[in-house]
Amino acid sequence: MIFEETFTLNNGVKIPKLALGTWKIPDNEVASPVQTALKMGYRHIDTAQAYHNEKGVGQGIKDSGISRDQIFVNSKVEAEIKNYQEAKKSIDETLDRMNLDYLDMMIIHNPQPWKEVNQSDDRHFEGNIETWRALTDAMKEGKLRAIGVSSFQPEDLQNLIDNSDVKPMVNQILCHIGATPKKLIDFCQEHDIVVESFSPVAHGEALTNTTIKTMAEKYQVSVAQLCIRYDWQLNTVVLPKSVNPEHMKQNAELNFDISEDDMTTLEKINSFNYGSSSHFPVFGGKK
Repeated sequence: MIFEETFTLNNGVKIPKLALGTWKIPDNEVASPVQTALKMGYRHIDTAQAYHNEKGVGQGIKDSGISRDQIFVNSKVEAEIKNYQEAKKSIDETLDRMNLDYLDMMIIHNPQPWKEVNQSDDRHFEGNIETWRALTDAMKEGKLRAIGVSSFQPEDLQNLIDNSDVKPMVNQILCHIGATPKKLIDFCQEHDIVVESFSPVAHGEALTNTTIKTMAEKYQVSVAQLCIRYDWQLNTVVLPKSVNPEHMKQNAELNFDISEDDMTTLEKINSFNYGSSSHFPVFGGKK
């Protein structure tokens, strides 16, 4: 079963390789898709303080009736928080909002505050060390089972590796057909840091790409399935988002292999336009 497949993090915790992403699902609507996904077999749910839906995600987990120890729950410390006290407080607030005793993982949402992405060269090395220290302490206190980061480049990761006894366990990055940061993926995997791929369908824009659509037809799968399988074959955790039960089911049907030649073809796609999503910092937009 695809839902049972896991990676083992560098502290021994197992993380399911397929997750339900919840970005842009409102707090008052997210409980239902989370509950649906868990009843379907999903065992990994991803949220963030910046999504403003942690309460609803927590409610969906509770309503699912699935034993808490069977679900891997991840949230993220706001990208703007770059000090120990605020980070520590935010972790407790997340647990309170989600009505959970612990999280399976919490990660730093971005090395820079969002307003500085693509605007500043400041990587906030000191601030990230302080937020990381808050995460490591929360893990030692049993509030978190694992900790990691998101959108960190090699120099950001090296900063934490050099200044902490605890190495990041994951790096959650933008990774999809046509935007595959191979050097970053290689750096992470060489340092025993699991890579997680967010926006595997390029926030929906991959659905309109002719090359991707033709390739999906060749394998007799949907574009979304091809995109998710692509990230899967890069040995990453994949986080597709959906509120549609049929799409959730389809996103987990990955029992096919993309050939090596076709993987290379897909990786080389580079004329990618994020369309209506272009203004988001993670897609390279300026705020």
